[in-house]
Amino acid sequence: MFIQNTIKFLNNYMDNFKGQVAMVTGAASGLGLSIARKLLNSGSQLALLDLNKNSLLNAFDNFPEQVLCVGIDITNQQLVENSVAEILARFGKIDILVNCAGITGETNLKSHQVSTENLQKVFELNFMGSFYTSKAVIPNMISNNYGRILHIASIAGKEGNAGMLAYSASKAAVIGMTKVQGKEYAENGITVNALAPAVIQTPLVDAMPETQVKYMTDKIPMKRCGTLEEAANLAAYIVSPLNSFTTGFTFDLSGGRATY
Repeated sequence: MFIQNTIKFLNNYMDNFKGQVAMVTGAASGLGLSIARKLLNSGSQLALLDLNKNSLLNAFDNFPEQVLCVGIDITNQQLVENSVAEILARFGKIDILVNCAGITGETNLKSHQVSTENLQKVFELNFMGSFYTSKAVIPNMISNNYGRILHIASIAGKEGNAGMLAYSASKAAVIGMTKVQGKEYAENGITVNALAPAVIQTPLVDAMPETQVKYMTDKIPMKRCGTLEEAANLAAYIVSPLNSFTTGFTFDLSGGRATY
């Protein structure tokens, strides 16, 4: 009976995404790719955005009816607006937005060593990109009285990681935006939440200096990186209809690092 009930629960959970349209940025690799695959396997139609359109096509070319791949620099507001119009023309609505696109920028540097240009570049993608996409999709969600928005933040945005000023500050801004948007659209059937991972084993982390990664993993009581599957599972719940009374909240995925 337990096994039968578990299977029934999982089937019902998967059915929650049937007929829904999800837009995922940074979907060509890392967390964005894992979340996109999770939603695809759960029955969603997908609009996937990434600067690397070829990688998107290589990963999802077997699903031409279910997936729209868009090559785009989301730091360009006009291109974002054009892409959202294209998605709405194709699918008719956008139920879910997951903002995964992001960069760490220069790391292992103290604040006085950080270049202004690099800091601005990180903010443009990590914060402004998430602002542009949410600004563009929210009117459609309001008209449908339903929406789920998930901004990928970071534990660095809550606690600050030494040597990562641009990344930490940009993710703190993402968390601040989440709190504001969660309050603003709470009566419109739209939830807006953030996910704050500690260290997830992604290509982004693999490209960081070993000393920077060690600094971060040493702070995790589990003494390991999180997995993409663990992150995608939590993200899928956050953007599901099951998560209907939590908004403006930052979900931790930190292996015990965050306890507040």
